[in-house]
Amino acid sequence: MATIKIHGGYRLAGTVRVDGAKNAVLPIMAASLLAETGETCIEEVPYLTDIENLADVVRSLGARAELSHNGSLKLSAERLTTTTAPYELVRKMRASFWVAGPLLARTGHFRVPLPGGCNIGERPVDQHIKGFEALGAHVAIEHGYVEGYVKDRLRGARVYLDIVSVGATINTMMAATLAEGQTLIENAAKEPEIVDLANYLNAMGAKVRGAGTDVIRIEGVKCLHGAAHTVIPDRIEAGTYMLAAAITRGDVFVEGAIYNHLSSLCAKLREAGVTVEDDISGIRVRADGPLHPIDVKTLPHPGFPTDLQAQMLALLTTIEGVSIVTETLYENRFLHVAELRRMGVDVKLEGRSAIVEGVSNLTGARVNATDLRAGAALVLAGLAANGETVVTGLEHLDRGYGDLVSKLRQLGGYIVRTDEAQPPLRLVTAN
Repeated sequence: MATIKIHGGYRLAGTVRVDGAKNAVLPIMAASLLAETGETCIEEVPYLTDIENLADVVRSLGARAELSHNGSLKLSAERLTTTTAPYELVRKMRASFWVAGPLLARTGHFRVPLPGGCNIGERPVDQHIKGFEALGAHVAIEHGYVEGYVKDRLRGARVYLDIVSVGATINTMMAATLAEGQTLIENAAKEPEIVDLANYLNAMGAKVRGAGTDVIRIEGVKCLHGAAHTVIPDRIEAGTYMLAAAITRGDVFVEGAIYNHLSSLCAKLREAGVTVEDDISGIRVRADGPLHPIDVKTLPHPGFPTDLQAQMLALLTTIEGVSIVTETLYENRFLHVAELRRMGVDVKLEGRSAIVEGVSNLTGARVNATDLRAGAALVLAGLAANGETVVTGLEHLDRGYGDLVSKLRQLGGYIVRTDEAQPPLRLVTAN
């Protein structure tokens, strides 16, 4: 069994560079199915199992996808052979459902299984379906598959999303690029990854305006082509290293981190007493004084990211006093609490809130990652704990962190991975 072993209690210091954003690459890969001509080349692509899994999905549809170890991904979808995505691939990750919008817009049909992914709570596709139907598609769910079709061409429409949904915003936006007329997506998600997708779609020949606001306008075009694009840095990976610096009371410069993408995290770290310095090429985090308990509530962007909630909770367990973490987006996103308790953490769950009583010392223990971000939280806790921590369930971590162990080791962490089946190491510098 693959494990990560950590001897905690060492202060992290140095420079670490973040990879391109997984959550930007995945929708861009799906959007490449819209291109009837030309090749797409995506740069700064992290080497992750999620990327490989979606590459397998687009290959199964007849597209070509070649991922190199230098962070370059080439895709071509000139000759699609099917509009049905295989269950055995889609069940692995929720992002696979993003192929539905491009297939519907380009071919008039899709048949995609209900998606899988991390067990963090219900994430229905009803808002995706609402967007497709507003554009003129007929959609049905039968035998575990979502199937949609349109006789001729999708038609532009006003689409109001009942909840702020990143996935539904992405799928509706992609479908609308080839719809006849104008589409307005209201109550749209504002994440930086959506802005990055819009920039890529426009490079393909689409006409998308307003991404990053709650109203996105798309003027449909007749066809799209492949394009070159460099993805934005991964704000969740960046945030994880920022929190790693804080939990070890270290001093780390996170190269590539964009302050505007992480303003809510920066604000909360400062509130806790951490020094956060914005620089043109990244963010420096330094925790060399006493820290204070704080309250955190996850919200859609630009609020505090749910994907950093577990890591923030791990930090708060090391700050004496009472902190409260409230999760508003997913009902099962406190599964890491049970594992953290093995390390001496005092956390009580009340509904969607975790009441954290900080302790003076965490203790190393054997713990299991229940999902991607929970795994990151356990690694961070292990870095701060006395003694040895052993983390299992690494298949979750491999979905979102390509070089986690080597990057933390170069920052001074005493951490090692026991198996050899790791993504290739592309680490930059450490001071």
